[in-house]
Amino acid sequence: MVSNKGGRAGYVARARQDVYRALRRQGASKSKAARIANAGITRAGRSLMARKAARTRRARGRRNR
Repeated sequence: MVSNKGGRAGYVARARQDVYRALRRQGASKSKAARIANAGITRAGRSLMARKAARTRRARGRRNR
């Protein structure tokens, strides 16, 4: 688990721990999961992630949800 204290130990915002754990269960590396989870702290970050995910689904030929 990535530490809450930051620095070399890594950091995941307290409010985003559930997202981090879900990404880890799905097989994401610690650094990738932390990067994605921390990007969702602000509304702008979440919006950016949602647009990026929609673009990925479209590129892979998945139907709209």
